[in-house]
Amino acid sequence: MTQIAPEKIRFIKLGEGGEWEQSCIHEGTIRLGYHSPHHQDSLNGNWGAVRQFWLNIRKGNEGAATRDINQIRDFYELKETDVWITFYKKKLYWCHAASDVIELNDQSRIRKVIGSWSSTDINDKPLRVENIDGRITKVQMFRGTICSIDLQDYLVRKINGLAIPEVEKTKNSLEILRTDIEELIKGLWWHDFELLIDLVFSKSGWQRFSVLGKTEKDIDLDVYSPSTQRRAFVQIKSTTTRAEIQSYIETYQEYEQFNEMYFVYHTCHTDLSDIESLYPNVHLWGLKRLAGLVVNAGLAEWLINKRT
Repeated sequence: MTQIAPEKIRFIKLGEGGEWEQSCIHEGTIRLGYHSPHHQDSLNGNWGAVRQFWLNIRKGNEGAATRDINQIRDFYELKETDVWITFYKKKLYWCHAASDVIELNDQSRIRKVIGSWSSTDINDKPLRVENIDGRITKVQMFRGTICSIDLQDYLVRKINGLAIPEVEKTKNSLEILRTDIEELIKGLWWHDFELLIDLVFSKSGWQRFSVLGKTEKDIDLDVYSPSTQRRAFVQIKSTTTRAEIQSYIETYQEYEQFNEMYFVYHTCHTDLSDIESLYPNVHLWGLKRLAGLVVNAGLAEWLINKRT
């Protein structure tokens, strides 16, 4: 797909309470529900007549009638190169619309979408609501039908699959932090390494069944997750080998009370990429994964203090 360069972007609410969302997206249309006998006047640009109709409907409220006309004019006048957006099933959908406006039997109007509605950027990356700036998604609360949006340049970059400069800068800084955290982890004394793992599990909502320090000779941590009601066998090693991991997997399988196993380490010189696929309930946390968990759990300062 080619990059978009719209002069205008408009949010459109597809029906009262979203009643037309599914049909419009599946059929490839945008639809306006301002029912009136002035379709031809709207096509001809006779906005005075259209305004008078809505002024009467609004009982002389000039502000309300102006808002009505602005929305209707956008529907009729936006160019084919302009962009329409809406939200459906927690995704942002966008499209271009053909210029022809068609009146339906109920006096609502449609414009056919050029191509189809899309819920991905031009590189096929999903445009999920949770990954879009709230100043864009807030238009879902708009009480009217059509409105402009804040941060149009941001949204154009988002749809074009272009990096947001401040986001990329922060991502790069975070990657540097994770790399630095890896180095700090590798320098931990073995007892502090075990304590760090205990803290990671605790910060993630796991509860210990037994004291760290081996009430069972085969297990470093015996933890339980109240939210998932799963119990986990945790083994911690600074340095390990594939054979050692395989040995502990066999030990774990002898304990029927555990639902899953975590093997945590920071150094291993053999390929372990196939183990998790061979054993679906076995999870390997190597150095890179562990560094990310330390950052996410807010334990970076703890780690710095331990190494200071």
